Amino acid sequence: MPTAAARFDLKMDAQEKAVVAQAAALMGTSMAGFVRAAAKEKALLLLERETRMTLTTRDFETFTRALDGAFAPAPALAQALKQARRKVRRA
Repeated sequence: MPTAAARFDLKMDAQEKAVVAQAAALMGTSMAGFVRAAAKEKALLLLERETRMTLTTRDFETFTRALDGAFAPAPALAQALKQARRKVRRA
């Protein structure tokens, strides 16, 4: 079992503690182990949901066409690149 690298203190009322204690006992683990596992599970689900982007078929096709198409810089970027080429010398 890995040793704890960081500490996290949690305060809860008596009713919350009783519920967590009962659930931990049913799982055959300590309250700390139960809370740690539950928090990690919930955090991973939230991160998965919030970091995934779902596109409609139409949006996906538009996105892939844009990626596959030739890149044409906007006028401001083209001007900036032109100025940079004049100022920067390659070694």
